[in-house]
Amino acid sequence: MTWRWPVTLSQELSSGERLTLRPLVRADRAEFEAVLDANAGWLRPWESTIPGAAARRSPTAPARVPFHRMRRSADRAARAGLHLPLVIDVDARIVGQVQLFDVLWGARRTGWAGYWLAREATGHGYATWALATLVDHALLDVRLHRVEVAIRPENTASLAVVGRLGLREEGVQRGLMHVDGGWRDHRSFVVLAEDLGPGGLVARLVQREQDRRGEGEQD
Repeated sequence: MTWRWPVTLSQELSSGERLTLRPLVRADRAEFEAVLDANAGWLRPWESTIPGAAARRSPTAPARVPFHRMRRSADRAARAGLHLPLVIDVDARIVGQVQLFDVLWGARRTGWAGYWLAREATGHGYATWALATLVDHALLDVRLHRVEVAIRPENTASLAVVGRLGLREEGVQRGLMHVDGGWRDHRSFVVLAEDLGPGGLVARLVQREQDRRGEGEQD
């Protein structure tokens, strides 16, 4: 197990922007909560929920876990090698989150990856680069063997992300997760360590952009 925490991962995009995956810090609270508040409706259809929680919640109870408690819990799980929670930061601006969760060691060496972006940050490739960077870290640096991404069939934006990365689909998992108040089916996409060539998924993205620029020059 070659797990490190805290960890910061960074890529320079072809746009000249710097995309950084990093842990939340105390100073992020106002910005992070503002992003969540502004995108509550945008994210709700894809957010995991707890069965029965809505019925049990008091009208005055907070809608989400307080920032400080969420950050401490995530930090403990990360130090234990179970969860890698990172914000997506573009030029010092928080635009979303990406995480590796439900990590298993021993004979399994596997984990699940998930991500979300603020609505105004979509369309720039940030989620694609963030997922590629996280998966490369998990498989090439941490030495996991398998990373799975589960996506609701209706989530066309997320399906486009795994499509750009060329992740292999393994089928539909019925009722896999409680999302937006109900048990939802998810399409399962998987990448194994042996699926990666030199440089991993990030190198695949770089080559894709070079090929696209080359085609543009020929035109």
